[in-house]
Amino acid sequence: MEGLRPPGRCSVSQPYPPWQPWQGSGAPSMLASHADRERAVDVLRAGYGEGRLEHGEFEKRVGRAYAARTVGELALLVADLPQGPLPQSASFAPVPASFLPVPRPRTNGKAVAAGVCGLLCVPTMGLTGIPAVVLGHVARAEIRSRGELGEGLALTGLVLGWLSTAGWALVLVLLTVVSVVAS
Repeated sequence: MEGLRPPGRCSVSQPYPPWQPWQGSGAPSMLASHADRERAVDVLRAGYGEGRLEHGEFEKRVGRAYAARTVGELALLVADLPQGPLPQSASFAPVPASFLPVPRPRTNGKAVAAGVCGLLCVPTMGLTGIPAVVLGHVARAEIRSRGELGEGLALTGLVLGWLSTAGWALVLVLLTVVSVVAS
């Protein structure tokens, strides 16, 4: 039985480690039940899973746990392992920024306005074409410099604004040509 004691844990005045919650309500010399053995093996598995025991030592201790006759023998097998969750202090450190979710970039407001003005070119008969072009160029510059979203909206406003402006320019040129020819 001496080989089972962890070094520096047990003394002559205290032959067994202090009572642990998993041990039930028995004294160290009380015969161990199957449930006591399983609880001890669970503690050993947790210690092995946390890297506190090497595989060979884990196997040896599990074998001794299933062969143990008393609760005291089981206590010696797990005396150098934590018997459950360790208490945490009330103050927790904040989560480092590297583990926080990356904030999604916001959509550029001028890009939204450019897209709306571009779509309104048809019902307003091209009145919003020039604002769509101006807002689209400004929005694309801001999107590149700030890393915001909305490139598609700005491009939509630009294309529809330029088409509207080009259409009106064509109408004005045709009206001018017709008025010159008619006079």
